[in-house]
Amino acid sequence: MKLSDLRRLARPLIALGLASALAGAQAATIDLAGVKLEDRITLSGSPLLLNGAGIRYKAVFQVYTAGLYLERKATTPDEVLSAPGPKRMTITMLRDIDSGELGKLFSRGMEDNMERAAFSRLIPGVLRMSEVFSRHKKLVAGDTFHIDWIPGTGTVLTIKGQVEGEPFKEPEFHQALMRIWLGPKPADNLLKDALLGQQKSGQQRRN
Repeated sequence: MKLSDLRRLARPLIALGLASALAGAQAATIDLAGVKLEDRITLSGSPLLLNGAGIRYKAVFQVYTAGLYLERKATTPDEVLSAPGPKRMTITMLRDIDSGELGKLFSRGMEDNMERAAFSRLIPGVLRMSEVFSRHKKLVAGDTFHIDWIPGTGTVLTIKGQVEGEPFKEPEFHQALMRIWLGPKPADNLLKDALLGQQKSGQQRRN
């Protein structure tokens, strides 16, 4: 068989191998308490990488998983907050919780990590966010919601696959939300480390 024939026969096999490799890379996931998170996603046309992921605990109880997606890796809160481009925080419940109560906890987390004057300017958005969660009555184990930052659009809340209301346009509102998990008084210190990629998600434990 001629060399040209061998090359012609090899091309489809090489293409198939490359396609399989790419498909495998796209399908890579991590598993947290039975919740699978993809290591890369696309948001608003931009490819994002899983910066870190972990589990929110209350005492010894698992409450939810959280994953942070960015265009490029960041290891400090300032790097996350100042990073350009789209961002996503994805949360999947591991236990049932009253949605209104969760909204209140998020509001408190924002307030705890901001100066009072700065928080007061965000109160209209905070109240609207609380109303969004209250309308859902209850989130049960397995329910997922996303907090997306899309430049030029704002913060988009998607709960159980449904976009909720108009975007929150102020960048300060999104940064306040991120400080719930990444601020000086985070919801969970171990989760903060995991989201910043400072420990392997599967190693996050509570005694």
